[in-house]
Amino acid sequence: MLDPVFGELEGFLPDFIGQVVERQRQQPVTPLKGPFPIDAQRRLAEEMMARIGFDFGGGRLDVSHHPFCGGVPGDVRITTRYSESDFARSFMAVLHETGHARYEQGRDPQGSGQPARRARGMGIHESQSLFTEMQVARSPQFLIFAAPIMRRHFGIAEGTPGWDADNLHRICTRVQPGFIRVDADEVTYPLHVIMRYRLEKALLSGDLPLEDLPGAWDAGMRAGLGLSTGDNHHDGCMQDVHWAAGLFGYFPSYTLGALIAAQLMAKLRSEHATLDAEIEAGDFSAIGRWLDARIWSKGSQLETEDLLRQATGTGLDPGCFRAHLEQRYLA
Repeated sequence: MLDPVFGELEGFLPDFIGQVVERQRQQPVTPLKGPFPIDAQRRLAEEMMARIGFDFGGGRLDVSHHPFCGGVPGDVRITTRYSESDFARSFMAVLHETGHARYEQGRDPQGSGQPARRARGMGIHESQSLFTEMQVARSPQFLIFAAPIMRRHFGIAEGTPGWDADNLHRICTRVQPGFIRVDADEVTYPLHVIMRYRLEKALLSGDLPLEDLPGAWDAGMRAGLGLSTGDNHHDGCMQDVHWAAGLFGYFPSYTLGALIAAQLMAKLRSEHATLDAEIEAGDFSAIGRWLDARIWSKGSQLETEDLLRQATGTGLDPGCFRAHLEQRYLA
């Protein structure tokens, strides 16, 4: 299943990235100047989590070295990390984990623990986090809603350069090829995943000797993103914890999640004409009800492909992701 899907992405992403980067050169960004106090960032994150629908009666937000979501449906824990010089990264990380958390809080609200109520899999789980972060929170409508709330928490006066919704949107949708997967934007991210997928297959088949992995990584980076890691293994094949932890075959779930999120949003938008206006007004109730009915409440009652077909009317369709990228970055 993955080979044709990833082949389709590889067929258009490299040229598309070049077009987007060139276009964004003509769209300057006003940088936001810190420091951004940690307490203010935490209060902003907690307010936005609550607005989106996170139930603090059954969960909480804490600090760790890496953003994460874990726990059980009645006690869902989100962690994040803060930087006083860059609040946007933590802000979006919290919203990403809130998507995971909403799925956890919605899939087994009675705490039955039955197998049919378990999460469907990491592809679906990632689709819920990326739906919240990429499809909703990085949209211009969401940032119209969020901009005054951000200014209030940081004590920024209205009209201060850079703190308008348009500039915030440009910051949150900047595309730039980079070495580090976890820092990648939504356009370049799939190429990080596809490269790892290809390398995993070659390692497991025996076609790629382990000692040749750094060179194969460098070749993959140059082919996909035009970057060379050379002998820098720290930013190359040693940057992820997955292989050291034995998590082979895990990376595709991230990109499958992005594809599914785009497909879910396309279907929701086709059925809900007032969606953009509701997001701009900070009303996420219809989104929650729709996801609950189509995804959360289904748990593991259906196989992933059947769940997606029931929710959207079709199996996995990478064309929805491509249409989303074209609309957001080139329309």
